[in-house]
Amino acid sequence: MTTDCDVVVIGAGPYGLAATAHLRRAGVSTHVLGDPMSFWRTMPEGMLLRSNRTATSIAEYDGPLSLETYAAARGWDVEMPVPLERFIDYGTWVQETAAPDVDRRRVQMLRREGGAFVLDLDDGDRLRAARVVIACGIADFVHRPVVGADLPPELMTHASEHRDLGRFAGRRVLVVGGGQSALESAALMHERGARVEVAVRAEHINWLHGGVWHRRLGRATPLVYAPTDVGPMGLSRLVAVPDLFGRLPRTVADPLAYRAIRPAGAAWLRPRLADVRITFGAEMRTASPTADGGVRVRLSDGGDREVDHVLLGTGYRVDIRRYPFLHPTLVAGIRTTAGYPRLRRGMETSVPGLHIVGAPAARSFGPTMRFVSGSWYTGRELARSLAGAPPAPLPRFAPAA
Repeated sequence: MTTDCDVVVIGAGPYGLAATAHLRRAGVSTHVLGDPMSFWRTMPEGMLLRSNRTATSIAEYDGPLSLETYAAARGWDVEMPVPLERFIDYGTWVQETAAPDVDRRRVQMLRREGGAFVLDLDDGDRLRAARVVIACGIADFVHRPVVGADLPPELMTHASEHRDLGRFAGRRVLVVGGGQSALESAALMHERGARVEVAVRAEHINWLHGGVWHRRLGRATPLVYAPTDVGPMGLSRLVAVPDLFGRLPRTVADPLAYRAIRPAGAAWLRPRLADVRITFGAEMRTASPTADGGVRVRLSDGGDREVDHVLLGTGYRVDIRRYPFLHPTLVAGIRTTAGYPRLRRGMETSVPGLHIVGAPAARSFGPTMRFVSGSWYTGRELARSLAGAPPAPLPRFAPAA
């Protein structure tokens, strides 16, 4: 069976839900596909969100879908930092409010055919759409270093692969990375009885201020810190305006983007890591299995470690070619730079009618697109673009059998 749609949104995480909410408010007929908040439900139990109160909101920080509105509806006082489980419940509430009809089928293939987009679903049905918004997050962009790539998952895994870090209780674990994911994973494992060491490539950890300047500045805070909560004082205001940031020359934009999103840890992690060994200036040079079922790791400082497991807190690297549902001919038509699509107004790719939002939009619209708070701009921008330009009529032809 083939169903015709005006706009299809692929993904039901914060960006997919924000896109759907704003498009529907603007009167754009929208069909949303995905498993709501699925990526967040794979994250380790006990994690806390690093973002502040406003930046934890999906679609808008002041309105019917905001975190504050959710908290009032649930009779809950907003606690900071927000626990992961609470954020998942909030995202589910947003989905039930803005997209109660979410279609949970998976897209097996997206291709362009006869002037329309055709989506093959996992149950054999098809959708045809005039426009498609890809809001699939970063799950497909896991970054693994070449070192140890041949090790089995019993010996080396990525931090994104664990819901329960309690499985490492009593085991020796080397965590690789100096960002929030690596540091919080190390803290959680330590608190669950693992013997943990963190290997950080840099010579120090960038610790966030934990709102110190916000408290000192008081009412003047909005002058130098945007509610999006991305970037340090001053720069925060710039990256909160994607239209402006996207016009900067690359020689200016790239260093500013890195400064806004460089690896860092939340201030509330420091005391939790007080008893965890952290080795600086250390990269993995080799990683090989030992006779007793462990891993021997040689670090760049010349030291060797024998552990039971290596946990990679090495983040994600965007490359839209890694979205498994994109047809090769469609991938070939999308202009990219270093894996990022080159986007124009409305987050539209070089393939007319195909839009990509979230982290892949960061090169075109700035680092805020990597965070939940970027969904505010994204939803509004899609609504302005698509509501102002009604979708072209779908071509009349018999769908393939």
